[in-house]
Amino acid sequence: MTRDHGILAAAAGLVVLLWLATDTFLTPGNLVNLLDQAVVVGLLACGMTLCVICGVFDLSAGAVLAVSAIVAVVVTERAGVPAGYAAAVATGALLGTVNGVIVVLSRVHSFIVTLALGLVHRGLALVITGGAIVYPGPSRLAAFQSLSWPTVLGGVTAASLLLVAVAVVTSVLLSGTTFGRRVYAVGGNPAAAWLSGIGVRSVRVGVFAISGVCAALAGLVLAARGGSAQSDLGTLLELTAIAAVVIGGTSILGGQGAVWRGMVGVLILTLIGNGFNLLGWNTTYRPIVEGLLILGAVTLDQRLRHRGV
Repeated sequence: MTRDHGILAAAAGLVVLLWLATDTFLTPGNLVNLLDQAVVVGLLACGMTLCVICGVFDLSAGAVLAVSAIVAVVVTERAGVPAGYAAAVATGALLGTVNGVIVVLSRVHSFIVTLALGLVHRGLALVITGGAIVYPGPSRLAAFQSLSWPTVLGGVTAASLLLVAVAVVTSVLLSGTTFGRRVYAVGGNPAAAWLSGIGVRSVRVGVFAISGVCAALAGLVLAARGGSAQSDLGTLLELTAIAAVVIGGTSILGGQGAVWRGMVGVLILTLIGNGFNLLGWNTTYRPIVEGLLILGAVTLDQRLRHRGV
């Protein structure tokens, strides 16, 4: 309960501060923009939450995002938008599964393995594009960018609705299914989970596959916004997603957390960025604020664990 109250109070406090400090924070336009700004990191955080709870890290998510976006553009040019979108999701699932299989077979910490695989995937993206920016053809560009279009729901974009859908699905998967209970068990104590008959390796591969799908969806959103894709797309966004997950109160040591926590963490980071813009503050200092938040979240997690909260 302490974790819940703390993170919700922090988010509410930021909202109140920005509301009082600016005249534009609560305008419909800014709120729609705020939600849209949270989409890419939010999608990555959905998959990352499952990984962190399971006791693993996916530092290749940004590279998987780039490869998936590039595949989407290339396939769209040859076979149409639906095929391009489907190919991107399939690519993310495939690369995520490969990541998981290599992690469990190598028995090296996921931090190191996915860091190396991220370099491999980023190199693959460079090979596919030849270092160039790839675009869908003019006849398919408008349809390809449909994820960035506003909807009839007050101008909320299709990408924002996608984030809501993915957050709901991953939350239900984590809290309402046997697979979700196994994710918590593996992250809390993998040895005990194995002795209980849980397939620890398959669960870990599963969360990496889900992370890959979420990364692919994030790549589709970025590609749709820009109408293009390139090999350096999404660089370091996986670190921002991990930061959001940790700030939201999901334990960095595994076994504890929830998708909604990650979404609150994404909201806090987005509010900070939005506040810097609305108040006209120098964004040079933004990483300092975010870094202090991460440090504080990890320190609090350690103290609460020692106290058994």
